[in-house]
Amino acid sequence: MHYNPEKLDHGLAYNPFKACVVPRPIGWISTVSAKGVHNLAPYSQVQNLTFDPPYMMFAANQTSSGTRKDSVANTEETGGFVYNMATYELREAVNRSAQEVPPDVDEFELAGVTKAPSLKIQACRVAESPINLECVYQQTLRLPGRTMLGTVDVVIGRVVMVHIRDDVILPDGHVDLLKIRPLARAGYYQYTTLDSLFEMIIPGENEAILKGLEGAPQQ
Repeated sequence: MHYNPEKLDHGLAYNPFKACVVPRPIGWISTVSAKGVHNLAPYSQVQNLTFDPPYMMFAANQTSSGTRKDSVANTEETGGFVYNMATYELREAVNRSAQEVPPDVDEFELAGVTKAPSLKIQACRVAESPINLECVYQQTLRLPGRTMLGTVDVVIGRVVMVHIRDDVILPDGHVDLLKIRPLARAGYYQYTTLDSLFEMIIPGENEAILKGLEGAPQQ
């Protein structure tokens, strides 16, 4: 089958688009407002960008009332955000923080998680998350939608500090992703988690490419 996304003429009971690009890692984004209110919200449009220096991005649609999300406003006001890795163990807290609540609600308290101070920015980290990336605000790309709800803010930050909990680092220096079990969106109300790994190495003798993929130090 095929359909035009502007007409939504797919004939299905549910829009399949969000199930077409999966799994999407959940970025648990923490920010703080200029008034000092802490915000925490999960986003499934989140990704790392390049590596030297590393950048992170998250994309936020508008609220149900057509206003910008607190995560976006706070990042622009106070100059940063934290990417906290969402995990299967933390899934219920992540889900609680997805609620749409007024800007004066502390969503760390709503989710029942602990604030940990960041080293480079004002926003706090989620102490229970095994990996946190402190990001300094770089820019916002605002993409218009056909309706206000379809409009999206793509927020980009430069990673200035990386926190990895010691117990998720293997003796060989790899991060133990099977122990962490990162959470990902799979479309509809469905989620998944990382519970298996396999390796593939690009054929050829380009050592620079292979070292880059593995994360080996460059000479």
